Amino acid sequence: MTRRLFGTDGVRGVAGEFLTADLALALGRAAATISPAEAPQVLIVRDTRESGEMLEASVAAGVAAAGGHALLGGVLPTPGAALLVRRYGFDLAAVVSASHNPYRDNGIKFFGPDGTKVDDAQEERMEELLEAPPHQPIGRVRELHGVAGDYVRELELRFRGLDLSGRRVLLDCANGASYRVAPEAFRRLGADVDAVAAEPDGRNINDGCGSTHVNGLTRRVAEGGYDVGFAFDGDADRVLAVDRAGAVVDGDELMALAALHLRQSGRLTGDGVVVTVMTNYGFHTAMEAAGIEVATTPVGDRYVLAELLRRRWALGGEQSGHIIDTGFVPAGDGTASALLTMEALHGHDLMDRDAMERLPQRLVNVRVAAREALDSAKGLWDAVERESRALEGRGRVLVRSSGTEPVVRVMVEARNADECEEIADRLANTVKSELG
Repeated sequence: MTRRLFGTDGVRGVAGEFLTADLALALGRAAATISPAEAPQVLIVRDTRESGEMLEASVAAGVAAAGGHALLGGVLPTPGAALLVRRYGFDLAAVVSASHNPYRDNGIKFFGPDGTKVDDAQEERMEELLEAPPHQPIGRVRELHGVAGDYVRELELRFRGLDLSGRRVLLDCANGASYRVAPEAFRRLGADVDAVAAEPDGRNINDGCGSTHVNGLTRRVAEGGYDVGFAFDGDADRVLAVDRAGAVVDGDELMALAALHLRQSGRLTGDGVVVTVMTNYGFHTAMEAAGIEVATTPVGDRYVLAELLRRRWALGGEQSGHIIDTGFVPAGDGTASALLTMEALHGHDLMDRDAMERLPQRLVNVRVAAREALDSAKGLWDAVERESRALEGRGRVLVRSSGTEPVVRVMVEARNADECEEIADRLANTVKSELG
């Protein structure tokens, strides 16, 4: 094959154009083929996009064509598949979702029997098998009832000691996969729950709602007298929070709260946390003060998870709200992360959080002629080194190329917002002059 279909989060593209029924069938067949099981059992779930049913049926047909048994679980958050493939003892799980993307996009990602995403070598092998001939004998396709209820029960069991009685909670479900399970999980733990963006129609997923459009939730929480709000993305593997005053609490602060809470309760395995290079410098300062080690990876939840598994640690995540607690499931889980936040608060108000002090941050995206020239841009790297030395101990500079578009990202953090802006602007101008 001349190109790699799989990105950092499965195969993703415009449904019906790039991600066609034929491609989905081929992927399902290839996935079942690489399984060591003679007749693999494959759980298939999806989010609420209008193309989801077509692609679900196509993946299932491919699995059956390879002699596997496709088990249709319906609408379920991505972490539900990662969790239940282990609980059920299945051989594979496939999730049909494009996460936080618009409804026209869709995607397919696969999880192994341990609940982790299939690795690069397995994805490459699947691509090699896309043109494989039909398999005999053929398998079966059937519905698997009660999957959503099983997932909610797992959440209830994990947080059985959490009493949310008297807490008014507003959930923004992004018209996505969490629209039933997240409100139900909170209600079972005693919360007084209202939900918005919980009426999916196939096209309104992530449309002005969810964790990528959190402004509407901030207003509703503040005006409605709620104790807290949470916003999920389309497949509910990430979450952002909003306090009662309408301030957004991102993944960095949620991880800081969780880390201190798990450490205090003796459940922070390895006394460490894994984050990405985008995590706020204030997080590192807070963890150092608490005696918690921090490991840093490139951007992407698969890199965070790989480092967690390598170190045998429990907690990691991204500023975007993609938080992984391997003690529950080896994948980001927005609902579980929201409940972990409530557990960490011990009945206190999110407004009173003091887990970390965020440094002012400025991110500038600079379009360039060739992002691959970044490594050899000596003048730029000299400028980065000068600015980094000036900020040592009180901030940092990060310059990296985008993995998907001709853009160089300049991020600066400093204790003073004006200084942060000035440094970011200087470096952005240097990028323009060096890389055009």
